[in-house]
Amino acid sequence: MTNQAVGAERRTKRLVVVADNSLIVEAIAIGLRKSGEFNLLGHVNGRTGQIAKILEVKPDVVLVDDMERSTGAVELVRQITSKDDRVAVIVLTMSMEPDWLDEIFAAGAVGAISKATHPTALATIVRETLNGHIVHVYKSSGASSRSIPGAVAVSHAPLTARELEVLQLVAAGSTNGEIARKLWVTEQTVKFHLSNVYRKLEVGNRTEASRYAHVNGLVGLPQSLPAT
Repeated sequence: MTNQAVGAERRTKRLVVVADNSLIVEAIAIGLRKSGEFNLLGHVNGRTGQIAKILEVKPDVVLVDDMERSTGAVELVRQITSKDDRVAVIVLTMSMEPDWLDEIFAAGAVGAISKATHPTALATIVRETLNGHIVHVYKSSGASSRSIPGAVAVSHAPLTARELEVLQLVAAGSTNGEIARKLWVTEQTVKFHLSNVYRKLEVGNRTEASRYAHVNGLVGLPQSLPAT
């Protein structure tokens, strides 16, 4: 094996998915396969536990579906991290409510990723989480359910409602032409809004803008900003 091949192998993280929904597993597999950064070892049904089966393949990362905020998901996180603290456990969840996040982080999870995230962006977010580049900001238990990371991110990105809409479509993988058709505007108008987005977010292109949107919780955020 060449040094280059050895280096590539070392950079590839070994990953296991724990979920009870085959559609979720399939979406994750598609997103990770395209990135080439993760070696998907397989998946385990979260309803059956099987901690030994998960750990015997020596994963670097375990993605755990919250299974509709199941207490079983929290217990899985706790058992995995207690048996092998070298494994990074990340929870895929529909809920970003503070009390729920308190539970999964207390159990040992290193991150929480919204299920609203586009599959093609999943690998990037997992990688950035593992590298410690994502800080999850939220208030502790008892805070309003509106106190979510996205609300913090917006204060650093003074986007108009239309600019946010364009950014979210870019982050979902839409081309300028597709965005123009969805918003009933010209491609030139889309480019105008994108140039403003790049300037305000201090990014250089749509790839960086998309990454910013996912990392800072702007994907799926309600468009409650001032209109253009």
